Amino acid sequence: MNPTAQSQQTRTLCNLAPVIPVIVIKDAAKAVDLARSLVSGGLPVLEVTLRSEAALDAIKAMSAVEGGQVGAGTVLTPDDARRAKDAGAKFAVSPGLTDRLIAACEELELPLLPGAVTASEIMRAADAGFDMLKFFPAEAVGGAPALKSLAGPLPKVSFCPTGGVSPDNALSYLNLPNVVCVGGSWIVTDADVAAGNWSAIENRARTAAALRNS
Repeated sequence: MNPTAQSQQTRTLCNLAPVIPVIVIKDAAKAVDLARSLVSGGLPVLEVTLRSEAALDAIKAMSAVEGGQVGAGTVLTPDDARRAKDAGAKFAVSPGLTDRLIAACEELELPLLPGAVTASEIMRAADAGFDMLKFFPAEAVGGAPALKSLAGPLPKVSFCPTGGVSPDNALSYLNLPNVVCVGGSWIVTDADVAAGNWSAIENRARTAAALRNS
């Protein structure tokens, strides 16, 4: 699967909901209930970051939840990509892009959503065939105004901004012509997961899912 085909698939996923929850999960036993609450709230695309020992087991468990589209975040190396694919991840998200990661995801047929923030990084990704990118860390590198400025010279590339995106600023991104969705960590809190407060997570998911209609 070449980068162009990968971007077609990640763009389709990004169009399913205005927000992709970015999840750091520490207890895989909570994964299924968490995924169900998010999908029930209207957010079917879930990014489980490889920042905890439980991440791969969580991806495997969540992948069995009906209606869910589970991917792996913080994919940095070919080995990360292989382990994510083996766990059942349907896509991978990376903060940047390397030749080794491009080659691995092509071989694995794993759709990659790579990160880029500068014009040069975006042009390099586009040269490789990617036109659906992650914009990370969004707020730290200029936020919505920076993305708006990039739309002029690079109109064929679309983004999922992540990093500092919140309920207060999500619409400033979603209203841009080159933004398909945003990634957010505010929907899933450690406290609610630990307490099994799935209704609170589902309610936040439902509010986030409605942003597209705001």
